[in-house]
Amino acid sequence: MQQQTPPEQFDLAAIVADLNNLLRLKTTVIGIKMFARVEEMEAIPKIRRPSAVHTTDQIVSMASRLGWTVGITGDDLVGAQCRAVIGLAPQDEKWLAGENYVGVWHGTAEDARKRQEALDVVPYGRYQAMAVSPLTSGRLNPPDICLVYATPGQMIILINGLQYTGYKKFEWGVVGETACADSWGRALKTGEPSLSLPCFAERRYGGVPDEEMLMALPPAYLVKAIAGMKQLAKNGLRYPIAPYGIQADVRAGMGVSYAKK
Repeated sequence: MQQQTPPEQFDLAAIVADLNNLLRLKTTVIGIKMFARVEEMEAIPKIRRPSAVHTTDQIVSMASRLGWTVGITGDDLVGAQCRAVIGLAPQDEKWLAGENYVGVWHGTAEDARKRQEALDVVPYGRYQAMAVSPLTSGRLNPPDICLVYATPGQMIILINGLQYTGYKKFEWGVVGETACADSWGRALKTGEPSLSLPCFAERRYGGVPDEEMLMALPPAYLVKAIAGMKQLAKNGLRYPIAPYGIQADVRAGMGVSYAKK
């Protein structure tokens, strides 16, 4: 029998230290890991199990806002919407119909269905459990994806870091409510960096502040972004972005970056 190559390990503490140095983040950077068996999730050191029913937004925020390591199954989540995004419930016809959202988030049944069909979700049947934890704990190494909460100014520098080498245009969508499908749903499904505007539920139940956006991405992409941001910083392109002045002569400022080009 061919032996499986163990997953790559990362220096997660160093990654977080670099991110905080480069972006001055105020929210804990966390990881998400999916598990095919509940027992694998429960074996994570010092893992907490909920005693009440929650949204996935709340579980994620227990890690990002409180610093906890938390594990869940579908039974710990409030309904099919939360479960289906992370592949812990089927994306069946009843779920696709989205009847609960008619007259709440959408004016017609057709609109509700279109939104459900637009969501990026983890295929059902692969996993039985999920865990979240601060990256610095090292308990999920490697995590499937990392979550970085940041302001728009911080986020554009992170994106610039990702694009410094191996440039590609990022094209992200906004589904509206259930925006976790734009972040961790899409990143878990595709393995690509995924940016979102956290939705009403993420802010109301998950406590995400008004000013924060969310980037979900595998850890290897964070390593790439950090390398890019360090080079950008050497070039004078760093966070915080100091305002130059809307009435100032721009040539002196731009000359620092472009005079020799």
